[in-house]
Amino acid sequence: MTKKELRKIFLEKRKSLTENECAALNLNIYSRFFAGVDLSFVNTLHTYLPIAGNKEPDTWMIIDRLRREHSHARISVPRVTENGQLEHFYFEGSHQLTSSSWGIPEPKQGVPTPVEKIDLVIVPLIVADKQGHRVGYGKGFYDKFLSSVKSGCMKIGLSFFEPVERIADVAPYDIPLNACITPENVISFRQPG
Repeated sequence: MTKKELRKIFLEKRKSLTENECAALNLNIYSRFFAGVDLSFVNTLHTYLPIAGNKEPDTWMIIDRLRREHSHARISVPRVTENGQLEHFYFEGSHQLTSSSWGIPEPKQGVPTPVEKIDLVIVPLIVADKQGHRVGYGKGFYDKFLSSVKSGCMKIGLSFFEPVERIADVAPYDIPLNACITPENVISFRQPG
């Protein structure tokens, strides 16, 4: 199936989840993240902030635990610029955030995060395939960003759903994930080369 077809199917599936189902799925993803991800090398972790109305996998529990138990690691969060790029700021707390026109929590100010300092990115997605490609919202923000991170930077997606077999229309500029965490599994993807 194409990204457009998969986006429609899995956004509907996500939309149909109850609040209790989302809470249980988020708790499982959170547990698998801390059980399955080596954070010892991470000095800067970049994460999306979830759009509550879209029932995205919730990163707030992960952020809270990172701040409590991995205080050596700095957290960075994105903001979309007027020309459709992501810019990145060290996360200081919720007082720093405002809601964008799309309902995305974004930093209104802060200390910029140099992209080359980022060791791990938690990537938003709707669904991934078994090769580590992902379906996002189709704006390309994250593909542009992920193409600019350093070569050793880990790219980990969070999804409520297990990967599909294959996305039919993967483009050369699509940056694959290193891993995807679902409520059931931590799936590592073999990268070419």
